[in-house]
Amino acid sequence: MESAIVVEGLTRRFGTVRAVEDLSFTVARGELFGIVGPDGAGKTTTLRMLSAVLRPTAGEVTVAGIDVASDPEAVKSKIAYMPQRFGLYTDLTVRENIEFYADIYGVPRRERPARFERLYSFSGLGPFENRVAGQLSGGMKQKLGLCAALVHEPEILLLDEPTFGVDPISRRDLWLIVHEMVARGVTVVVATAYLDEAERCDRVAMLHRGRAITIDTPAALQDRLRDEILAVRTDDPRRARELLSAHASVRRAALFGEVVHVILRGGPAEWPAVREALEASGIAVLGESTAPASLEDVFIDVMEGANG
Repeated sequence: MESAIVVEGLTRRFGTVRAVEDLSFTVARGELFGIVGPDGAGKTTTLRMLSAVLRPTAGEVTVAGIDVASDPEAVKSKIAYMPQRFGLYTDLTVRENIEFYADIYGVPRRERPARFERLYSFSGLGPFENRVAGQLSGGMKQKLGLCAALVHEPEILLLDEPTFGVDPISRRDLWLIVHEMVARGVTVVVATAYLDEAERCDRVAMLHRGRAITIDTPAALQDRLRDEILAVRTDDPRRARELLSAHASVRRAALFGEVVHVILRGGPAEWPAVREALEASGIAVLGESTAPASLEDVFIDVMEGANG
């Protein structure tokens, strides 16, 4: 497939700090590509280099067939970059904000009514077009940010943690908008720390300390984790995780909400003895069952391998 983005040996240093190191990947046209990792992994720095906001220390980036380093201005008409805190004007209305970005991107006035109607349709912001942006909820502000970013109909959309700090319903709505953009043929690169969101992507790059430790489809990454996972419910999940982590038969115990995901060194046959030790420590085990590997299970496993 034709590539929308090609990254080769991308590196960015801030003094002695290596924010991104020798990063290489390609994104196909129309693909939804995820960049995941904890804070400090290099997600934002990578997106800023893709969007020509930040110059690389080394390496090459081609976006929509344009070399970002040699012609950054030409790239900007092809992309929309939405940082974590998008630059909305809180004293302007919803419509005025979108009009402002339409002016910046040079959207012809004759095309604006149809575009605005389309943006209002998928964002649900139509009834609020005269509301001042500062009076919007966090989720609505993010939707307005997306509308402003999309008003010039870019080929490529770069999103830096678009659902950070918004409520679950707004998270769902934002992802519906993203999927609609992909269905229209827009290439989307989204950085997120939420592994459940990364499962929505066509492919995922897992970053650790500025390096890509693995890049693959979510399904392929989940298939790599061959260990059987036990989902254990207890009356004190945090203490249970601590006790399980210290048990000699447990390779890994991680907390997923109120459930502890446990991987045993010798497989499920060791669980009765481990359960007995847990209950002897005063933890009531309410139930256990096998669970499919989530992307978060995979990420924890890969991170442990990367840390040696």
